[in-house]
Amino acid sequence: MVKLNVQLRSGYHVNSNTPSEDYLIPLRLTWDPAPLQVGEVVFPSPRKEKYQFSAKPLSVFTGDFEILTRMRVPANATPGMGILSGKLRYQACNDKACLPPKNLEVRVPYDLR
Repeated sequence: MVKLNVQLRSGYHVNSNTPSEDYLIPLRLTWDPAPLQVGEVVFPSPRKEKYQFSAKPLSVFTGDFEILTRMRVPANATPGMGILSGKLRYQACNDKACLPPKNLEVRVPYDLR
């Protein structure tokens, strides 16, 4: 299991992985295909929050939260230490405006001993 801790600045939110509207940019975590195999990416339960710019509440994440990824070790995996690489795609917003979407490089060490 890989745990990614996410911390948002006070006053900001990101759309959840299941946004309320089709036009909203969802939070996405993707991993490079090797050396481990991605099983399932598990997001926390989103909050429903109402903002001035939206007629209905949005499905968002705020504050600090964790994204978990269940990984499988392939039978032919080489024992030892390494780095998992991936990308976190998000769009941070406050109650008045949204910043441009970003892709954040994610690197997590692992040990297959």
